[in-house]
Amino acid sequence: MHAHFERHAYHRHTHDAYSFGVTESGVQAFNCRGGAHASVSGMVLAFNPDDPHDGHAGAEPGFTYRIVHIGPELVREVLADAAEGRSGLPLFADPVVGDPLLARRLLGLHSALWRGSPPLAVDEALRGAVVAMADRGAVGRPVVARVSDPDAARLAARVEAVLRERFTEDVGAEELASAAGRSRFAVYRAFRAVRGMAPSEYQRQLRLRRARELIAAGVPLSEASARSGFADQSHLTRWFGRSYGITPGAFRAAEGRTVLLGEAEPA
Repeated sequence: MHAHFERHAYHRHTHDAYSFGVTESGVQAFNCRGGAHASVSGMVLAFNPDDPHDGHAGAEPGFTYRIVHIGPELVREVLADAAEGRSGLPLFADPVVGDPLLARRLLGLHSALWRGSPPLAVDEALRGAVVAMADRGAVGRPVVARVSDPDAARLAARVEAVLRERFTEDVGAEELASAAGRSRFAVYRAFRAVRGMAPSEYQRQLRLRRARELIAAGVPLSEASARSGFADQSHLTRWFGRSYGITPGAFRAAEGRTVLLGEAEPA
């Protein structure tokens, strides 16, 4: 959820999931675990399942925040994957955590869910946020599987082979882990260490390169979007602009002028 409240006040209630939020502006005041708390811009909210709490604006003109609710079994699964074995559930002793890294990870997860990002990107954002929360905000640090340098190169090569072969498909993190023979978290860490980017980012670069080739060949933008693996033309346009600094339409027009000039030149 992404919301702004000025007069609304939450009655005392609980959730059957972990609730992680980030206050974007204003002051969010609430009572939890027998004490009064306040979260201001950039602070992280961390509610355990079944934590009774309320909530209201702590000052004018209200507060804005983003929050995600993650079921306990999914949290356990993510942490077990990170440890490549069994893992218990974390406990957050303080409902307010001041940590910029946690805030960025949670905002990244919220954005991935809100925008309807591809499954691989959502999985990476989920794992990054949950592991960071458990590592920096929970009682006790989670065990994280280690990856040696030789292992990292081998895992990255296997993942890259899958992504290159199937870059237009919505390949899941579980499929990459299966191909590499390690956990999803270990695969992510290894690939990022070797390639300098997450598997989902690498996949997107492959899609952009293919889309650029198709557009240069005169393929309509909507068709180029579909054939290169983007959900629709708007997704292609957004990422094309972020990566190349121009829209696909502007690139097509520039490419078309170049071809025409080349044809007009004498042999």
